[in-house]
Amino acid sequence: MASILPVIVGILVLGLGAQLLSNRLRIPSVLFLILIGLLVGPEGLGFVSIDTFGAGLSTVVGLSVAIIIFDGAFHLRREKLELAPRAIIRLTTLGAAVALGGTALAVRYFLHTDWGIAFLISALLVATGPTVVTPILEVITVREHVEAALEAEGIVNDVTAALLAIVIFETVVVGDERSHVPVYFLQRYTVGIGVGIVVAIVVYALLTRVKQPAGDAPQTARLVVLIGALAAFGLADSIFAETGVAAAGTAGFVLGNLDLPHREEIEGFNRDLTLLVLSFVFISLAALIDVEALLGLGFGGIAVVVAVTLIVRPLIVAAATTHWRFSAGERYFLSLVGPRGIIPASIATLFAIELETAGNAVAAQTLAGTVFLVIFITVVLQAGLARQLAEYFEIEPMRTIIVGGGRVGRTLATRLENRGENVILVDSDSATVERLRQEGFSTHHGDGTSTETLQEVGIDNAKLVVATTADDDTNLLVSQLASTRFDVERVLARVNTPENVDAFETLDVDAIDVSSATAWTIDNEIERPALAHWMNELGEGHDAQEIVVTAAELDGATIRDLDSEIPDGCIVAVIARNGETHVPEADTVLEAGDRVTFIGREDAVRTAVKRFHPRD
Repeated sequence: MASILPVIVGILVLGLGAQLLSNRLRIPSVLFLILIGLLVGPEGLGFVSIDTFGAGLSTVVGLSVAIIIFDGAFHLRREKLELAPRAIIRLTTLGAAVALGGTALAVRYFLHTDWGIAFLISALLVATGPTVVTPILEVITVREHVEAALEAEGIVNDVTAALLAIVIFETVVVGDERSHVPVYFLQRYTVGIGVGIVVAIVVYALLTRVKQPAGDAPQTARLVVLIGALAAFGLADSIFAETGVAAAGTAGFVLGNLDLPHREEIEGFNRDLTLLVLSFVFISLAALIDVEALLGLGFGGIAVVVAVTLIVRPLIVAAATTHWRFSAGERYFLSLVGPRGIIPASIATLFAIELETAGNAVAAQTLAGTVFLVIFITVVLQAGLARQLAEYFEIEPMRTIIVGGGRVGRTLATRLENRGENVILVDSDSATVERLRQEGFSTHHGDGTSTETLQEVGIDNAKLVVATTADDDTNLLVSQLASTRFDVERVLARVNTPENVDAFETLDVDAIDVSSATAWTIDNEIERPALAHWMNELGEGHDAQEIVVTAAELDGATIRDLDSEIPDGCIVAVIARNGETHVPEADTVLEAGDRVTFIGREDAVRTAVKRFHPRD
């Protein structure tokens, strides 16, 4: 025990360092964790090996995975799943089936294994898993339906992979003729879900029925929930092997969607504990990696990785996200980000040991080598480049919070979402919230004048807050909180009574006087109806964007010179400089820092914006 303690402490210290580095560089922590694991593992300095923890490693890893799965499922609220229900169902059913069949074909063809081993490997690689998805989502911001799809797929398919693999191993590889794959799989899934529900009910009853002293209640709630997660895992696993992940995930999901006392304390505790066990799990993973087995796969192993990541994964995403609210960039991102995690690694090691003990060393090496090769490459490349991929495909939208889910808020949200913005509507009326959710909007039920509500919807990361209710007092309070308390970059507010405009402007808020805006709209309809109709169609194939010129090579060029730089279907409408705005002529010279407004077709405007305002 004395020799293990420094290793455990060292792993936790290195894990903390990886988390701090991840936060600073905005790169998922799993990349640093697996590289640290290689450094201290048997292929590196040799501080950690498969013998370091003895027979207890699988138990410790199992309990760690239970905590990670439970925490991920706890945050998977019902309203989040409703953001992309069809995509989630397809990813976890049709997607899992495509992954199973496609990966098995690739393994069979490129590595020349028998079908039993091919399907065993493919079953393990069905999983993406919260162990890798969670760190990715901590450093990049995506629209909520993309986040929901990734999280739900990871949790559900982790469970599916674990159960499917154990069933295939026992029925196909080992040859237990008493079992049939579909029946055995459903039996284990049912047991895991059932145990999870029972444990969740018991935990909920303890938290709500058993009274605790006020000072001890938060601590007791945290510990009861933690023990519940571990109990669900252990109880289910004692009934059927590998059903613990299903039980932990089910218990987490059920409890996460109940009205629990001290929820904030529980969530904070779960998150801290998850970061701790993530560090341990991934660094300890180094003890399982056999570089010789990876290299022994040769070009066949690389071909399997290419097939899994660049053929099978895009097919899954295409089938799951068709005819839903996913942009092309979001589909590309989901296609290229599907890293595998600790579940396939731990189970593959267990099976490899059993195969080697049974005298099938070649199958054991192929199994462990293929699974670890896919894990290593997907973690290093997909998790490591996740932020760059998100930026390249432009799926990190500006977070916009709209307080007020009435006609104005809903119309504004539609326009902003059509331009790819990350919009969250906040409303205190439950019926309005339910209607908005049915229409596909990201909606939060709460009081927009409450700091707690605004923090829950992510105002700390918002660049724009808009108050659109029919009550000026509410809009003024929302504006005041956003601009002074949370220092939001830009705040806009609907002003229903013209006399109140001054009160908003003293807060440096962009006040939209409803009366003046209505008169302006009517005047446009009278004097310039064609332009008014075109402006009303923004978001339906047309766009107008104002940007600051940052492309250094365009400084000093005339509009005539830049004619070839501006795509067909788009024009420079106005240029603003030094507080003055004018319509440019052919000989107008552009200067760095000019504010240029493009109008035209949506795709043409987007191309022009990229050319004149490239990313830093």
